[in-house]
Amino acid sequence: MFLPASRLPLVRWLESFAGALTSVVFPAGCLLCDVLLTHARRIPLCETCLASFQKIAPPICRICGQPLPVPAKPGEGEAVCRDCVEGKFGFQLARSFGVYEGALARAIVLLKYERIEPLGSFFAMRLLELVRSDPRLLPVDVVVPVPLHSQSRKDRGYNQVDLFARTLARRLKVPYRPILLMRSRPRPEKHLLSQEERWEAVRGAFVMRRGGRVDNLRVLLLDDVMTTGATLDACARALREAGARSVLGLTIARAARPAIPVSGA
Repeated sequence: MFLPASRLPLVRWLESFAGALTSVVFPAGCLLCDVLLTHARRIPLCETCLASFQKIAPPICRICGQPLPVPAKPGEGEAVCRDCVEGKFGFQLARSFGVYEGALARAIVLLKYERIEPLGSFFAMRLLELVRSDPRLLPVDVVVPVPLHSQSRKDRGYNQVDLFARTLARRLKVPYRPILLMRSRPRPEKHLLSQEERWEAVRGAFVMRRGGRVDNLRVLLLDDVMTTGATLDACARALREAGARSVLGLTIARAARPAIPVSGA
């Protein structure tokens, strides 16, 4: 049924009200810890689990955002990790909301396989707060999600990054371009990949779609998790080869790995 644009806000409000009413009349359990949810909210997670998400805090590498064991010494400027000193990444900057462990890791799995759109909106707001708190992340000209391979997209039915990237783009009032990039080669079937295998799996795997243009644009590239940085790097290189002025990476979470700081680099 076609609805006029003027009626869409009312329809969305009714859907939201219905969801809230259902949660009160038929309370369910938190999808992470099973505690009974008695509050009228659409996110199927309890306040305790949401509050347990470990945010990434300084000291971090000023380029890739990797948590560092010690801050830079006074007068040495911001610390940079060894990978960034060696110019390992094709993006100019990367930041993440939280550490990929515990409740946050399990929440991202839910987002990936359950299509919980209110949870996607929750993460979009956390990323919006992160972007607004770091002047180096603004302004941007376009928001681009890391794409799934066509077979993965077909099997899953959606790209989980769309669930928060689209909302973030709307809040930032910049265009959202979900089909600008494409993944030409699927991820290996092996479930657990070594660091070297991760880099090899994505090397050259992302390309611009025919007709896609990013000439002189500042691109905000979004993904759910940053593990080694290989995926963001591969996408960033494809965008920069196509003419992007800069690529800034943003993820919900990142795997905290041992990092060697190089102060003042």
